[in-house]
Amino acid sequence: MTFKEKVNTLLVEGLVDKPSIFLIDLVVTDAFKVIVNLDGDNGVALQDCIDVSRFIDANLDREEQDYSLEVASVGVGSPLKMVRQYKKNIGRTLIVKTGTENIEAELVEANDDFVILSWKAREPKKIGKGKETVQKRLEIPYGDIKEAIVTVTF
Repeated sequence: MTFKEKVNTLLVEGLVDKPSIFLIDLVVTDAFKVIVNLDGDNGVALQDCIDVSRFIDANLDREEQDYSLEVASVGVGSPLKMVRQYKKNIGRTLIVKTGTENIEAELVEANDDFVILSWKAREPKKIGKGKETVQKRLEIPYGDIKEAIVTVTF
């Protein structure tokens, strides 16, 4: 079993007692720096990161392999990577990049296959001059999404 596989197994075990917390990314560099990024259905508390870090640290032997460990929650502005992240952000505004366009819209639905975005746009009137505001709605399969980021509004 490789070092990364060992850490991944420990992560799975360490998160068993925290079903609302899930792994977003695990990176082990060539210098054995372990970087763990977590997210949660209700966010990630500092104590959650501490608990996971301590669990991993307590179950790895530094005599066997020297390493450094960094456990953190995903930050504001981090791209969404998992369906579970989309589902927890329903009702929030996303900037979604596809192969052909960038869309800033409200995430109104997320299931296991696609997301549905809704936004208002100004378009030329069908009859006459000028523009009118129309409600747009688009279903996008996850495979078509290159990047999606939650926008922060103050």
